[in-house]
Amino acid sequence: MSGDSVADTFEEYAATVGSASGSTGGDEPRFTEWCRARSEPNWTGATEHRFTEELHAGTIDDAAFRRYLVQDYAFLETLVGTFGHALGDAPSMAAKSRLADFLETLTDDEDDYFERSFDALEVAAAERTEPTLQPVTRALQDLLERAAREGGYAETLAVLVPAEWIYRSWAGMGTALPDRDYLSEWVTIHDNPAFDEFVAWLRSELDREGAAASQRRQQRLARLFERTVELEVAFFDAAFEPSDEPEDTVPDGD
Repeated sequence: MSGDSVADTFEEYAATVGSASGSTGGDEPRFTEWCRARSEPNWTGATEHRFTEELHAGTIDDAAFRRYLVQDYAFLETLVGTFGHALGDAPSMAAKSRLADFLETLTDDEDDYFERSFDALEVAAAERTEPTLQPVTRALQDLLERAAREGGYAETLAVLVPAEWIYRSWAGMGTALPDRDYLSEWVTIHDNPAFDEFVAWLRSELDREGAAASQRRQQRLARLFERTVELEVAFFDAAFEPSDEPEDTVPDGD
């Protein structure tokens, strides 16, 4: 389904989904499903990207994965800061606890993975701490920082949900793990019951916040979601581009 064929408003989408199902109760239309549908074809472009397919198959070139991993580690600090902002804005102690637990995973287990993988891929110390950022990395950092700085809990969720949900989606698409440890571990980090449960919870938070928002705010949340998906595609594309002189091919935002 193309994003162009999706209802313009969540209210229209909810009415259409409810009518199609013939249900007067049960499962409510989900705000995150509306956002995901609007983000097509980029959603499929991200979850079924050449990068993710070659990663699953174990055929991705080390140079491409190395390039990707260096940029992703540079982005990790921004991601941690945005989750920290969400923790501060979260409406309940239960939500704050869930976010705090995930922050610990990012700053401990995942950070350890990067260090071990950098060692295996012989990434120089300077490249780990002061890499040359590709335009898409800077664009993603700017998007997350602006969403957190200029919005509230819902706006922060609108960029975090697609970032994590995309990874959960592509990681679960493979039938076998690649041979190289740093590839197989990157898949399993995003394909396990704990991460699946967290992403499901994160989506439910945005479902609630989005459904309760004004129509104008819903549109803003959807645009943030769509822009995140668009940049995730460009981020995977960049793994196959030389990083010495990055080309400014990042899609323009709204």
